[in-house]
Amino acid sequence: MSKREGSLEAPKRHPIAWRDESYYDEDKVLAEMERVFDICHGCRRCVNLCNSFPTLFDLVDESSTMEVDGVAKKDYWKVVDQCYLCDICFMTKCPYVPPHEWDLDFPHLMLRAKAVKFRKGEVKFRDKLLTSTDILGKLAAIPVVAQTVNAANRNAAARGVLQSVLGVDKRRELPPYAPAKFRGKARPASNWPVRNGERTPGKVAIFSTCYINYNEPGIGHDLVAVLAHNEIPSVLAPQEACCGMPKLELGDLEGVDRLKQRNIPALAKLARDGYAILAPVPSCALMFKQELPLLYPDDSDVAAVAEAMFDPFEYFVLRHKDGLLKTDFKRSLGKVAYHIPCHGRVQNVGQKTRETLQLVPDTEVTTIERCAGHDGTWGVKEEYFVQSMKIGKPVFRQVVQATPDFISSDCPIAGRHIQQGIRDGGTQLDAEKAHPLTLLRMAYGLEETR
Repeated sequence: MSKREGSLEAPKRHPIAWRDESYYDEDKVLAEMERVFDICHGCRRCVNLCNSFPTLFDLVDESSTMEVDGVAKKDYWKVVDQCYLCDICFMTKCPYVPPHEWDLDFPHLMLRAKAVKFRKGEVKFRDKLLTSTDILGKLAAIPVVAQTVNAANRNAAARGVLQSVLGVDKRRELPPYAPAKFRGKARPASNWPVRNGERTPGKVAIFSTCYINYNEPGIGHDLVAVLAHNEIPSVLAPQEACCGMPKLELGDLEGVDRLKQRNIPALAKLARDGYAILAPVPSCALMFKQELPLLYPDDSDVAAVAEAMFDPFEYFVLRHKDGLLKTDFKRSLGKVAYHIPCHGRVQNVGQKTRETLQLVPDTEVTTIERCAGHDGTWGVKEEYFVQSMKIGKPVFRQVVQATPDFISSDCPIAGRHIQQGIRDGGTQLDAEKAHPLTLLRMAYGLEETR
């Protein structure tokens, strides 16, 4: 019987057996990489997604046999290092994902390989530091420290030292640290009556995320303002640590576990109390929706949180379908070049941000559905900066072609990356960078709160 060329069924992932010792067996991991790489080599449809696949195919084409068996096993790790777990190959490209009999899950195989490297201690101090977002954020949240860090990030000499010591590329424009944390200033309104919809809980708990809390708290304040305008009672999650995505991308699964133990009990209580939980950074929502349930398939608290977790615009669109979202917009947004980030796409909820923004009269949204290339901490590293900018070039070009009034992405780091890529490319674009939540607040005519 011939093999099927592809699968028409929806992708289905297996639980991640990270607690089993065999998960970290390097020989087994290498054998599985050889099997998967051989299938990828014969297909090659993912060649334009990220640098993992060109790296793999170059290794094959330059080998003595021009097949995977000609590639030295030690060079497999070059492929692993290029993967930043965007999940796009699994969700949108690969025809051989489970339930297909070939059972390919390239990102989770790369995660397993990263976990092997982490357990062997083959991870740089820089990478451990960059993924310790709470530690960095709490230090930089001290006002004097924040001012000093921000000044150093703008200073060429200081950035040169940072590159030589830590390997953080001096050309990368880093996001500033805010002198006042979001959680310290946020005043969500909880006194509105709860109006549950057919599709949506009528009250919201905000999981603010490290980036909103420490870097751009204004985005969180915009979310609070939009919820209040729609008379949706909201609270902050009482206990919050990093979602764990940076540690996952590093292969530090014990680190993920420690953060899960801090976050899940409080979030599970909110979920069982009937709250929708909103995380305004796509990677954080994805972590709770998809990755933690695969790491803890039998944990009922994790399952409850996953069920209650929403991307903000997913929630707003469902709220609109329930007839409970206000559309009393006071101003148009003109032309918006909207980039949907990878971790937004793989949530499989559709283009909910675009749908919401298009409710605003006289607003034209150009959607760009391609990886921008920054991808968490990957794009700040000296060895990957040039590749990061190369991956983003098609996105930069499409934004410029849209001649927008606003550049927007659900991922605030991607938004900054796109803006830098356009400027570094020598194009002067008279467009303001604004997060979609900021645009929605502006459309409602609500005052800025910072």
